[in-house]
Amino acid sequence: MLDNLFNPLPTPGAQEHFEALLARPGLRIERIVSHGQASPPGFWYNQAQGEWVVLLAGSAGLRLEHEPAERVLRPGDFVEIPAHCRHRVEWTDSTQATVWLAVHYD
Repeated sequence: MLDNLFNPLPTPGAQEHFEALLARPGLRIERIVSHGQASPPGFWYNQAQGEWVVLLAGSAGLRLEHEPAERVLRPGDFVEIPAHCRHRVEWTDSTQATVWLAVHYD
């Protein structure tokens, strides 16, 4: 189990790294670490639960299907994604780790 959200960070690889920090009925908190990953072309997340996510380090482009343009996220930026709101990650920083803290809830 982690003691610090930034230490240790996983080494860059082909996949994003997801790590559950806390799980309870109706609630899951996870750390996501990206190194240049993006959603595959044409792929949209469509989750049954809501998600609140804050970007802690790096940068990313997040697209919500009902919005005309992507949101560029920088450290400290957060967004709530309602259940079944289709969304995708357009890009993440390829020069440094992008660290997300995601709270999934019913």
